[in-house]
Amino acid sequence: MDSRFTDAQPNRPRLRSEWLETLGATLAEPEMQTLARFLRDEKARGKVVYPPGSEIFNALQLTAPQTVRVIILGQDPYHGPDQAHGLSFSVRKGVAVPPSLRNIFKELQRDLGIERPLHGCLNHWAEQGVLLLNSVLTVESGLAGSHQNLGWERFTDRVVATVRDGGKPAVFMLWGAHARKKAAALEGLAHCVLTAPHPSPLSAHRGFLGCGHFSKANEFLERCGRGAIDWSLPD
Repeated sequence: MDSRFTDAQPNRPRLRSEWLETLGATLAEPEMQTLARFLRDEKARGKVVYPPGSEIFNALQLTAPQTVRVIILGQDPYHGPDQAHGLSFSVRKGVAVPPSLRNIFKELQRDLGIERPLHGCLNHWAEQGVLLLNSVLTVESGLAGSHQNLGWERFTDRVVATVRDGGKPAVFMLWGAHARKKAAALEGLAHCVLTAPHPSPLSAHRGFLGCGHFSKANEFLERCGRGAIDWSLPD
């Protein structure tokens, strides 16, 4: 996954320079080069891969490393048409809000009294320093988890490490068993690590609903002098 994978050509992944300075060496590793070839070959065979190529690094485009105050870690992108656009749990305006995101909004309303938004686009959070990162950044259409264990996990580990070692306290929201695997690398550091079951309808009732992560995140950020997140979503 060399510079050709992150240049400005149409439909190529774009990665802002601040992240590229930190992650460039990882992108040049053989495992990532193999992943890049795999994605090109899949598309050449007619496979549909989400999100579109130009949006694979959308989370890292919208949120610079020095501005990250919160990481919300998802598993992999939505695998339905028109859903994934490079931000964990988010969909564009005009796309039906998926069940997991509906539960996130339900908890947000319970926790902070914020009315449920009319759309599921989380750009407003990303622009405030909420890094909406999936552990795996691509998926084949209709096949959840299809691009796991191909190299993306190593890359996103490096993203998490960049925030962890960036010298500023941050909140890590780790929802579900897959996300909680990142917790071990955060132990003993001056960050706030919040864990809960995944907001999926299959598991949200086991502790995600009622977790209070949004208020806890803001309380931590205010104590650290980094300011609270506005968790509402303008229409």
